[in-house]
Amino acid sequence: QVQLVESGGGLVQAGGSLRLSCAASGSIFRVNAMGWHRQAPGQQRELVAQITNTDSTNYADSVKGRFTISRDNAKNTVLLQMNSLKPDDTAVYYCNARIQTHTLVTSDYWGQGTQVTVSS
Repeated sequence: QVQLVESGGGLVQAGGSLRLSCAASGSIFRVNAMGWHRQAPGQQRELVAQITNTDSTNYADSVKGRFTISRDNAKNTVLLQMNSLKPDDTAVYYCNARIQTHTLVTSDYWGQGTQVTVSS
């Protein structure tokens, strides 16, 4: 069993900052890529940022220069620092990770989601 638990969402004014955190726990042998997606009401889930286990990163064009993804491999944790937030960033943010368990099966796992609301 593997779980991803997110924290750090909330309400912030435009121009403000939030930091999201996601910790993976359970029967983990190796954590490969980790990332964040978001889904706004009535829209499809979209990739926000991704980081590999060699710290290579990838960002959606809409967040480049404002968001920074990082990871702590010792804690199986991924962080998303969000600066200069805009109302368009309002969404439920989901953590995801590709994890190999001790049974050597690799699967994609998702967190439960955390709400980020940016007021204008």
